[in-house]
Amino acid sequence: MIKNTLADAEGRMRGAVSALEADLAGIRTGRASPALVEKLAVDYYGTQTPLQQLATIAVPEPQLITIRPFDPNAINEIERAIQTSDLGLTPSNDGKMVRLTLPPLNEERRQELARLVQKRLEESKVAVRNVRRDALEALRELENDKEIGEDDFHRGKDDLQRITDEYTEKIDEVGKQKEDEILEV
Repeated sequence: MIKNTLADAEGRMRGAVSALEADLAGIRTGRASPALVEKLAVDYYGTQTPLQQLATIAVPEPQLITIRPFDPNAINEIERAIQTSDLGLTPSNDGKMVRLTLPPLNEERRQELARLVQKRLEESKVAVRNVRRDALEALRELENDKEIGEDDFHRGKDDLQRITDEYTEKIDEVGKQKEDEILEV
C-alpha cells in the first residue's frame, strides 16, 4: 500500500517536471524553435485551436520560423494570434506563409525572461509539494485505519521526502539549463 502511494506520487511529480519542460520550451531564447509557437491558440472559425494543428511549422534558419497554414484563409488569424501573444514578435506574410524573424534579445528582455522562468519553476515546485502533501495524507489515513504501523508510516514519509527532494532538484536543473540558454549572448 505504501509502495502504491509512493509510486503514484512519483508519477505525478514526474508529470509536473514534464509539464515544466514543455512550458519552458515555449519561452523564447536567442534561437528559433517551433515550440515557441506550436501551442499558440488561434481563433479558427470560432474555435481556439493550437497552431500546430493548423499549419506546418519549420525553422529554416536559426533566427527564422516559417508557418505554412493548411488553409490559406487562416493566415490572418494566425498573424493576429502571434501579435496578441507575449512573444514580442511581428509576423510578416506573403499570402501563403507567415515568417517570424527573431531579433537578438536585448539584456532587459533576457532578464525579464529569466524572471519568467523562475516564476514557472516556483509553480512546478508548488505542484510537487502539493503531491507530497496528498501522499502524506494518504499515508496518515493508512496509519489511522491501522493498515500500516507507525514505523511503516515514518519509513514511507522519509521515502516520500527523498522522492520530493529528487524532483525538486530536477526542476532546479531544468530551470538552470533554460536560464543559461536565455542569458547566453
